[in-house]
Amino acid sequence: MAEGREHREYRMEELAREAGITVRTVRFYRERGLIRPPRREGRIAWYDDAHLARLRTIAALLERGHTLNGIADLAAAIETGRNVGEVLGLGEPTEETPVRLSPEELADYFEGEVTAENLTAALDLGYLATDGAVIVHISRRLLDVSAALVREGVPLAAVLDAGRDVRRHADALAEIFVGILRARAGTAMTDPAKLRPLAQSVVAAELSMALDRRLRPEPAARPADPDPAPDPDT
Repeated sequence: MAEGREHREYRMEELAREAGITVRTVRFYRERGLIRPPRREGRIAWYDDAHLARLRTIAALLERGHTLNGIADLAAAIETGRNVGEVLGLGEPTEETPVRLSPEELADYFEGEVTAENLTAALDLGYLATDGAVIVHISRRLLDVSAALVREGVPLAAVLDAGRDVRRHADALAEIFVGILRARAGTAMTDPAKLRPLAQSVVAAELSMALDRRLRPEPAARPADPDPAPDPDT
């Protein structure tokens, strides 16, 4: 280990021992692009705690049935995703509680559904962001609901497609209420803190009634009247 460094660094042999794998496996992962190249100091290659965390994540995902090709695709999707500052906006007010997850914890939430395609879609939607080696979901509520839908048999890809549609309609609804706010400039309604719960209540009530209308059983069709018997005198 290099002395006097801010973060611990490892020679390849030390890294392999800490990760519980062989030096040959470390070389293989590096050649496959599963871990980034080490920092070089002359002929010495130094690995750090980020390399160790990635190796432990690879091991955990392999135990969960992911293939190395799949893990490489997941890693590429994560590395091209936006960071949490870009997604959440520094200092931006929100009622949502972000959730920090390791890649293997995310895989446990959506067992068998965390593919590179689904991860890319979630990153594009802004549901997920990166913070170093950690994945951040922007909303505890959305994470829990999405996981519940997947447990009920809804494919994660369908959940994400629905989320994209809901986002579009939610933006339109928000614009309606922001329009009310702007039109009432100089009144008590100019306070967004007062508008937010009222707008949420209206949308929740309307959505509930819309679901009632669409989930209500269709009325049984009335049987057609039988044709009258022919008049024998005609």
